[in-house]
Amino acid sequence: MIHNRPLQEPHNLGPGWIKFDFHKAFSRPVKIINDAAMQALGSYKKGRMLFLGLGTGLGSAMIVDGVLAPMELAHLPYKNGKTYEDYLGLRGLQRLGKKKWEKHVAKVVQQLSQALEPDEVVLGGGNTKKLRKLPPGTRLGRNENAFVGGFRMWEQ
Repeated sequence: MIHNRPLQEPHNLGPGWIKFDFHKAFSRPVKIINDAAMQALGSYKKGRMLFLGLGTGLGSAMIVDGVLAPMELAHLPYKNGKTYEDYLGLRGLQRLGKKKWEKHVAKVVQQLSQALEPDEVVLGGGNTKKLRKLPPGTRLGRNENAFVGGFRMWEQ
């Protein structure tokens, strides 16, 4: 996203987002962020927070001192020619099974924590329910936090 417009078509949605005039269509001011960024914003407390959304895909965002940076870590190479999303998203869960999937979640959290040095990592998304235990240094987000994030978007 830049200037409240998508830079590219979303990977897991249909086309038509880039050229769509949201302001004109709704006749209202519009702010656009993805679901992971909105849940991250609603989950944020202070300092440096990494958010990973474990759902159909893999959502990601970083907040540093209150400044939100949506990220697209999902499509970066991870292992064996596959992406982070191929391992941590729904496809990975189905292909690997819960036990191996959970090990990859823990490994990726550790790797990204070492690289990005967050004060905390928040795991959100529907598949967090499938985790038997949380990786060290993480806490669970809640889908309801996206509503808080939506309100925070409009605060000055």
